[in-house]
Amino acid sequence: MKRLQAAGSALVLALMLGSPVPATAGEAVNLILNWTPTADHSPYYYAKAQGWYEKAGIDLSIEVGKGSGVSAAKVGSGGSPFGVADLATMLVAKSKGADAVAVMSVYANTGQTFYWLKSYGVNGVKDFAGHKIGNPPGDASRVMWPAFAKAAGLAPDAVSFVNIGPTAKIAALKSHTVDIISDFYNEHDLKVIEFGPDLGYVNWKDIGLNPYGNSLIVNGGYLQKNPKLVEEFVRVTQKAFATCVADAAPCLKALLDQVSGLDKENQERQWERIKFLMTDEFTTTQALGWIDGERMKKDYELVQTYLGMEKPFDVTTAFTTRMLDPAVKMDASKVKK
Repeated sequence: MKRLQAAGSALVLALMLGSPVPATAGEAVNLILNWTPTADHSPYYYAKAQGWYEKAGIDLSIEVGKGSGVSAAKVGSGGSPFGVADLATMLVAKSKGADAVAVMSVYANTGQTFYWLKSYGVNGVKDFAGHKIGNPPGDASRVMWPAFAKAAGLAPDAVSFVNIGPTAKIAALKSHTVDIISDFYNEHDLKVIEFGPDLGYVNWKDIGLNPYGNSLIVNGGYLQKNPKLVEEFVRVTQKAFATCVADAAPCLKALLDQVSGLDKENQERQWERIKFLMTDEFTTTQALGWIDGERMKKDYELVQTYLGMEKPFDVTTAFTTRMLDPAVKMDASKVKK
């Protein structure tokens, strides 16, 4: 009894003197990214640095990714409770048995974009016929080309494809090895700086193709067992993205403090483009990160047609908006196209 009294007295004394008392450890949670960290991942790093996940009872570790296919598979198998993945890629993984559910969209708009030089005789989509498009063999824009061609009024065989590595696209366009390249809108400014007014481009959204892009996903079994923790994770993440939209500087600092080799100015430019990709009629009125059911049906049909579904499933099982805080909305006034 005396020992207990002494321990209690020591605790009271420690609190009076302002001495730190060890906190209860949070739930260990892993988040696997879709790729190496860049500006679109800065909110996770910022929220972690601010202790927001920790305050919510989450001991977060962030794992560098190797593509949406890898992150979707790892989350789907239970190897990581959370991940970031392109939604179309996650739908394909789910058809192969991956137990994954999207809980928040990051890219409400597709980042898929074609770029060309006007001096090469291309002034718009109508001029694509007979030209060479450069991108990697497994690039989503190459796989989904028939959908783009149909929407653009082109024959599927109107263009030829040339294998170009992800980091060689600008050089290939500059050397006229190819006439057109595909890339994500995040990197738009690098091309503007390189080519100036000679640069032409079209985002897939502009011709009526707008599948969801990168999204926060969770393992389905984990969601069933830990609904409150998942909700806390999603809402902290929502808050982080909204905060970074309001002021990107501290968020990008948190990213740059943890990730080496990134150019600060390039990440700042990327974030401006990312805000555009985050913004649509639902994220500004329903909740930041909202996923619309009708759009998901269209995405499912698009993927089923052009990527294939090994085992078809009810698309409503692939996403939920129940974890989102409707009070947190995307601020469209912060967006510049």
